[in-house]
Amino acid sequence: MGCDGGTIPKRHELVKGPKKVEKVDKDAELVALWNYCALSQEILRRPIVACELGRLYNKDAVIEFLLDKSSEKALAKAASHIKNIKHVTELRLSDNPAWEGDKGNTKGDKHDDLQRARFICPVVGLEMNGRHRFCFLRCCGCVFSERALKEIRAEVCHTCGAAFQEEDVIVLNGSKADVDTLRSRMQEKRMRARVGKKTKKPKAAEAVSHPAAGEASEGPSGMNMGKPEASSLDPREKKAGKPPCGATKRSIAQSEESEAYKSLFTTHSSAKRSKEESAHWVTHTSYCF
Repeated sequence: MGCDGGTIPKRHELVKGPKKVEKVDKDAELVALWNYCALSQEILRRPIVACELGRLYNKDAVIEFLLDKSSEKALAKAASHIKNIKHVTELRLSDNPAWEGDKGNTKGDKHDDLQRARFICPVVGLEMNGRHRFCFLRCCGCVFSERALKEIRAEVCHTCGAAFQEEDVIVLNGSKADVDTLRSRMQEKRMRARVGKKTKKPKAAEAVSHPAAGEASEGPSGMNMGKPEASSLDPREKKAGKPPCGATKRSIAQSEESEAYKSLFTTHSSAKRSKEESAHWVTHTSYCF
């Protein structure tokens, strides 16, 4: 069968060998990681946020994901660890002055340089294209290259001056080992937050159940031994809010309140008028004398 007309089949057409494993283009993979949102697969645009695992997202895509949980499983898996908006940090990125984007591509025949990045490190000047390791500070959101943090060691941010610790440094689009380390750190942090909330609830319940130390306490005979002054007041005086008989009246001007509060009363100096500003007894105006 076959081989009609003098055709000679080759060996690879008759013998089926093992299939070759398809290799992923590294340049295309880096472009997808650093230029596109990990959730919506759209191009990154400000405001850009990053999660605790170092993945990049569009902020509006994260908000839509949190509001609508019925999204596709393939996309929802990339953000399954994001439970609320506090689990992401808005990034402060430095623009690359050499990046033109689509400004000069009016005819559609311009070559796109995949190595050119939109953002750079503000300290060293390295482009954020995946060739160099970048990280951000969770406390302030500033983005730097890892080389800048190693060469210029400091306990404050190089851009905004905010103090940070080693736990605040998160690697962007790190390797599998980096992601595993960040995931374990994230789980420990959330576990500590849950334990802290559980310990606060019993303390609040005890504060409500037990009265304060200054409240009245009953003696052995059942009488109230706390505040004799309050018990001696007449119930009508209590309703009217009158002070006890022995109490001395004090004016608002002698009190320790602020000047804005004192100015609400007529005893304040700003409420008193001079003779020139007072009204005439006939015309009730200060202009006719």
